[in-house]
Amino acid sequence: MTAVPVPHRVVARRAETADTVTLRFEPVGSALPDFLPGQFAMVHSFGRGEIPVSVSSVQATGGLAHTVRSVGAVSDGLCAARVGDVVGIRGPYGTSWESARARGRDVVIVAGGIGFAPLRPLILAVLAEPAAYRSVNVLIGARTPSDLIARAEVASWATAYTGVTVDQPEVDWRGDVGVVTELLGRAQFEPEETTAYVCGPEPMIRATSRELAHLGVPRDRIQVSLERNMRCATGHCGHCQLGPLLVCRAGPVVDWTCAEPLLSVREL
Repeated sequence: MTAVPVPHRVVARRAETADTVTLRFEPVGSALPDFLPGQFAMVHSFGRGEIPVSVSSVQATGGLAHTVRSVGAVSDGLCAARVGDVVGIRGPYGTSWESARARGRDVVIVAGGIGFAPLRPLILAVLAEPAAYRSVNVLIGARTPSDLIARAEVASWATAYTGVTVDQPEVDWRGDVGVVTELLGRAQFEPEETTAYVCGPEPMIRATSRELAHLGVPRDRIQVSLERNMRCATGHCGHCQLGPLLVCRAGPVVDWTCAEPLLSVREL
């Protein structure tokens, strides 16, 4: 981990939606330490500032990919970056998805909106070893079909049950409409033998995790990502405090046994 931004060059850029891009970076000089799925980096747009962004891919060359949605000055600058531009990246920070806990068990991965991006490295790691798991289920929800990320890639995941649903269909949409929890009834898993991973907006995390627990998935085998208000990534500024947790240090990935009482408090 480094506290000083390390220069990285944009080597590939893919528009995901009207306001979201995936940027692939290679280090200009020395590479950062290896990132684990679920961890995040502080990505610096020169002249604008920096924001926390989870890794959406990790390459063996030391390269990284980040999926960024344009929602402010820094993310606007990153989304406008082109191949050849240089940004600063520091990290890795935070806790990771514990995929080793799922070996020999059913796997349920539930993503809402851009929450798909932090789960993508985990999904790819699990799909690379299909024999290590009893079943793999990937459930994805988005507001509209136009908000879905990496649609072609998702369609190619033949070794997993993949369900996709949207809240609001468009004219040419022929898929499911409804909340992502409605897909759990089609997934192939035995709750007591399942490890689950959930990432998305907090209302979706609450609803999905509660439904998984209601179905019988052990609460300590449901992992969620609590990415909120992170500024410094070192626990010094306090902006990411959630009850007793500093999310940038104790998270962003935590068990539902830890997250449930905190996300149940209104306005916390």
